[in-house]
Amino acid sequence: MATTSDRQPPVLDLGEAGVASFGRRLLALLIDWLAATLVASFLVDSLARNPWPQLAVFVLAHGFFIGLFGRTVGMALVRIRCVSIADGGAIGVPRALLRAALLALLIPAMISDGDGRGVHDRVAGSVMVQTNT
Repeated sequence: MATTSDRQPPVLDLGEAGVASFGRRLLALLIDWLAATLVASFLVDSLARNPWPQLAVFVLAHGFFIGLFGRTVGMALVRIRCVSIADGGAIGVPRALLRAALLALLIPAMISDGDGRGVHDRVAGSVMVQTNT
């Protein structure tokens, strides 16, 4: 008889899920960066002198929206979603914040595997997939 410790978590089939293209992911990132810039511009006098609020807004918004809803505004516009590789659901706020912090460093996003998952996605256990809605 199998116990609960013997069970392996289900793994999302990336072939069936339709991994999001690099172009869609980049466009979503640019839209989200512009949104973060707009919000941050209300928080400080000059983003040219103090760009850190822009990055903070970007990371916090990504952590919140991806963690709870699986997508940001930019992702919704280009119809992609960030889901857990284990079950296809939302990744949760802590993992989304980790993913966003690594994404902010840029280098982890530039190193990807055959499925197009960057280091930030592998560490967070997530994958970007295309959606119809």
